[in-house]
Amino acid sequence: MSSQQLKIKNPLFWWASSLALISDRLTKEWILATYALTVPPQTTPIIPGVFHITYVANTGAAFSLFANGSLWLRWLSLIVSLGLIVWGVLGPRLDRWQQVGYGCLLGGALGNGIDRFLTGEVVDFLDFRLIQFPVFNVADIAINIGIACLLWSAWRQR
Repeated sequence: MSSQQLKIKNPLFWWASSLALISDRLTKEWILATYALTVPPQTTPIIPGVFHITYVANTGAAFSLFANGSLWLRWLSLIVSLGLIVWGVLGPRLDRWQQVGYGCLLGGALGNGIDRFLTGEVVDFLDFRLIQFPVFNVADIAINIGIACLLWSAWRQR
């Protein structure tokens, strides 16, 4: 086989999705090994009053929307993930921002989708108290980075 045959289409897509998924899974495994799910939630101040590590379980979507919607959310995560994988394999060659954007979306969707399929809830732990932001996780960060990259790509193409 020549090196041309081994060339992967949209390599940044696969790198971004892998990095997002691995980072998400590792941080969630650390949280599960370190913290207990308690009421009120167990928390560790990193910067008191500003940023804490707080373990909570989210049965809904982002910002706890659709609480107790884990059944349909798990299938939505699966459909989105499969659609993005098909897009990465069969879709067109993407620019670098699109590759990173769609890759981050895939990694985030897979990370939270795995939680939903395994336990019916998502592990959240990043707690920015200074701005009263809902507790979130690395998969949520990846999804937001993905959206930002896709918006940037769309803006550059105009």
